[in-house]
Amino acid sequence: MQVKDITTIIEEFASLSYQESYDNSGLIVGSTTDEVNGVLICLDCVDAVLEEAIALNCNMIIAHHPIVFEGIKKLNGKNYIEKVVIKAIKNNIAIYAAHTNLDNTFNGVSFKMAEKIGLKNCKVLAPKKNLLSKLITYCPRANSTELRQALFNAGAGDISNYSECSFNTEGVGTFKAASGTNPYLGTVGQSHQENETKIEVIVPNFKLTEVLNAMTENHPYEEVAYDIVALENKLLNVGSGVIGELEDENEELEFLTNLKNQLQTDCIRHTSFRNKKVKTVAVCGGSGSFLLNNAIAHQADVFITGDFKYHQFFDAEDKIIIADVGHYESEQYTSELIYEILNKKIPNFAVRISKENTNPINYL
Repeated sequence: MQVKDITTIIEEFASLSYQESYDNSGLIVGSTTDEVNGVLICLDCVDAVLEEAIALNCNMIIAHHPIVFEGIKKLNGKNYIEKVVIKAIKNNIAIYAAHTNLDNTFNGVSFKMAEKIGLKNCKVLAPKKNLLSKLITYCPRANSTELRQALFNAGAGDISNYSECSFNTEGVGTFKAASGTNPYLGTVGQSHQENETKIEVIVPNFKLTEVLNAMTENHPYEEVAYDIVALENKLLNVGSGVIGELEDENEELEFLTNLKNQLQTDCIRHTSFRNKKVKTVAVCGGSGSFLLNNAIAHQADVFITGDFKYHQFFDAEDKIIIADVGHYESEQYTSELIYEILNKKIPNFAVRISKENTNPINYL
């Protein structure tokens, strides 16, 4: 098993194209061709986790938070980041981060959090835009079924929970092959008309190259006519946060008390109760204050996340209860999620979850 085999499994679940522009998800230390003895999963790759990996003979660490967020100009060991990177290199340990790509993917970090607190009918709270394109191409009617299937197999045609979606229009195409060509239909130097099918499919941008390759490989024409149109449509299964429902309505105090137990946290900072039942709940693992208006727009009764600042609590304006459970607490099940992703594909490989509590915040 090589590093690239492990990273491929994760990126098939949570494409790196889903990460935010400020992020640094992916392989941070090591080579894709390094052999892997074992994998240790953690939330933060700190020195204690690195020592744990060495003791367990795990030469690959998969963390949620990237140990390197910004460019490093020197490696002198002057801070914990440089010290960890240096020690990892000395001990031939690869470090990989699955951060906002894992946050933004369907069934990602916030979905795992929603599962732990018992939410049903979960959907992405704030779907992302500008991740899709429309591919339009034309081929002889007799070849349309085969070409369409090739596009589907390469990753085109998925819309939310539906696959193999396309729109097809019958028409007449015209062309005249120049000297030196080898036309599939028609004669060199003569105008030709052909009954064709116009095929339109939606393609995630990160699969566009693969889909275009499938189109050219399976299209009968020597020269393939096609258009690519950038779309602003939201990709409903990709984005930030989750909105869902409780099985039964809860009293507000009852809900927050249960939440405190479910997340095993010592503190929940929250806004005033509204004296209303809790049914619809929004969640976001990590720092989710930027989603407050989305939670309000979805008429959530409670919004659970971490890292709300003092003045941001006023923004609830009695429209919602903000429940700040803490950054670490909201993401504590991410290691379990990564383990499940890997264990499903490689159940017999040595994958472990770190026993280190890397929460830098203590409660008195």
